[in-house]
Amino acid sequence: MKKILGPIAVIVGIIVVLGIILVPSYNKFVNLEEDVDQSYAQVENQLQRRLDLIPNLVNTVKGYASHEKEVMTEIADARSRLAGAKGPEEQAAADAELTSALGRLLVVVENYPELKADRQFTQLMDELAGTENRIGVARKDYNDVVANYNRQTKRFPGKLVASIFGFDEKEYFKADPAATEAPKVDFEDGKG
Repeated sequence: MKKILGPIAVIVGIIVVLGIILVPSYNKFVNLEEDVDQSYAQVENQLQRRLDLIPNLVNTVKGYASHEKEVMTEIADARSRLAGAKGPEEQAAADAELTSALGRLLVVVENYPELKADRQFTQLMDELAGTENRIGVARKDYNDVVANYNRQTKRFPGKLVASIFGFDEKEYFKADPAATEAPKVDFEDGKG
């Protein structure tokens, strides 16, 4: 009987030690993954706020610049792509496209001084600017949380726990590569 208890005690001891090592590390990954998901939800929340503001802004501009259909169509298309984008990479690309289209809208606005003086338009632009700032902060916060999570998946013993339980690295919210180029603005033909 004593011969059997010795190996069983060793096995039980190994299981207890592994449990003491793995359980806290696993729980840390669960918490970090929730932080990443929560932070990403904030990015999506701010992007949605922007998507909700844009139709009001476009409708206000339409009242003054009804013949600028190309810019309005670009904004609507870019807005649809952002609304349907999945994941940080796809959303970043769609967001860059929408930002570019909004830049072209601002060029159109320059041609309509009475629009720039419109109270509703000014208020919408202020809200949009505030939302742009919130989006920037939410992206930074998300990327900070992702960096913390990814560091944990690469360090020991986290790397071991991550591989055992399937915790993969998370994707950063990256700017579209085209965002490194300054937009070209041409006031001669009213297009950017």
